[in-house]
Amino acid sequence: MKVYGIVLAGGSGKRVGSEIPKQYIEVNGKPLLYYTLKAFEDSEVDQISVVADEAHLQFVVSEIVDKYGLKKVIRVCQGGSERFDSVHHGLDDLRTIAEAEDLVLIHDGARPFIKPEEINRMIDEVKLHDAAIAAMPVKDTIKVSDVEGFVAATTVRSSTWQIQTPQGFRYELVKEAYDKAAQMKWKAPDSEPEAEGGLLDAGKIFTDDSMVIEAVCPEQKIKLVPVSYENIKITTAEDLERAKNLL
Repeated sequence: MKVYGIVLAGGSGKRVGSEIPKQYIEVNGKPLLYYTLKAFEDSEVDQISVVADEAHLQFVVSEIVDKYGLKKVIRVCQGGSERFDSVHHGLDDLRTIAEAEDLVLIHDGARPFIKPEEINRMIDEVKLHDAAIAAMPVKDTIKVSDVEGFVAATTVRSSTWQIQTPQGFRYELVKEAYDKAAQMKWKAPDSEPEAEGGLLDAGKIFTDDSMVIEAVCPEQKIKLVPVSYENIKITTAEDLERAKNLL
């Protein structure tokens, strides 16, 4: 059994005020993506696949993988227009080498603070449960709003979690779930659902990988695995400043 890492590196830099994608911004002389890949390199993951936009495929190879001698990165493939498409491409790209019982950990390239030991813990949990996702219990009370911006409900804080990545699954489970979701024409957040085509839920959107499993394989339990609160995703200028301080 092998463990594969799929690292998504297709985001933009708009919200951090950068002209280049945030994962390629240099901090302490190295692109943010380097720190993410180095954590996977130092973990028990066997091989790593990077999913990037077409314009940066060569940059990933020459300026990160080759430059810093990352031996476990064996594939760099092109992503899609949305996160769902990029993950689907990454899973499909592994189809010629991955076996059904292999494990896949899917991670955001813009989360450079994941630790090798946390990745290893994720691997252990996926081996036990077939599906596990990084998460932390929320510290604040969470309210659910209605469409007009008024409080509709309050979650139970003790059972509310902030979801992160990596998210890990048996390869066959996650590959078939993504294939089926694509066939059912479930859409990304900013797109209109089709009127026909066997939609089970015309409003279904996927903002993380576990949602695909929940929708397609509702009988599959997904283990929540606590990781550090520092495992933030670099999204805003404030996040970037925090990253500089932490790194």
